[in-house]
Amino acid sequence: MDKLIITIAPTGNVPTREMTPHVPVTPEEIARDIHDCYNAGAAVAHIHARDEEYRPTPRVEVFASILQQIDGYGIPVIRQLSTGGRHGKTLEERSQNLTLNPEMASLTTGSTNFPNMAYVNAPDLIEHLAQIMKERSIKPEIEVFDTAMINNAYLLAQRGLFREPLQFNFVMGIKGALPATPKNLMHLVESIPAGCPWTVTVIGPQHVPLSTMALAMGGHVRVGIEDNIYYAKGELATNVRLVERIAAIAKAVGREIATPVEARAILGLKPAG
Repeated sequence: MDKLIITIAPTGNVPTREMTPHVPVTPEEIARDIHDCYNAGAAVAHIHARDEEYRPTPRVEVFASILQQIDGYGIPVIRQLSTGGRHGKTLEERSQNLTLNPEMASLTTGSTNFPNMAYVNAPDLIEHLAQIMKERSIKPEIEVFDTAMINNAYLLAQRGLFREPLQFNFVMGIKGALPATPKNLMHLVESIPAGCPWTVTVIGPQHVPLSTMALAMGGHVRVGIEDNIYYAKGELATNVRLVERIAAIAKAVGREIATPVEARAILGLKPAG
């Protein structure tokens, strides 16, 4: 069994300062949280950006500022930039941060419903994002909100748009999308090729049980305020505490934590530098 890769998703598009004072929204705050989470065991940082009014933004200069702030800490964490559709709708908006040539970027291979919107990923947009990532040697993390997105990823891989091994992230617990249940997690895992690394992202109260199940099965785990603003019922989370809890669970069950160097090998990335 591979060592556990912990991904930190510190900001996202939804949490606001009104919801929780702990969400980092400026480049400095985001980088500081990523630094602290790296020290707690995170190997990958899933990065969203906010503008001067703390609203989600696709602006490349804001993403560049975040990466520059991370560089200032001198940490080897894997940077994974979001190409999600909440902060931008057009291909130009959603792809502009790829010009920064991150090691990884998110890629959702289908459409789904969120509580207050349809998350639309048209086939041509998906293909164009995949093509840009391929040309720039950016590893896509395939964001899976339902099983059909796995098949769509296969079709793209068959056309040579993805390089092996495919990396999947199962996003569960969003209202209107795939419920966070053990049965659904088992089905998703059984639907991908053997040998493909996979991560689970669980929104809501099943976060800890299903994350524990995933790490016991050999999967990897994403945590962060993007996905859960509460640490426990009525208790707001910090990003560091969320990482520390998963690291402690892994230690309790005997699963070692992957460093960024080890995570790059597991994910099929080139060594840093």
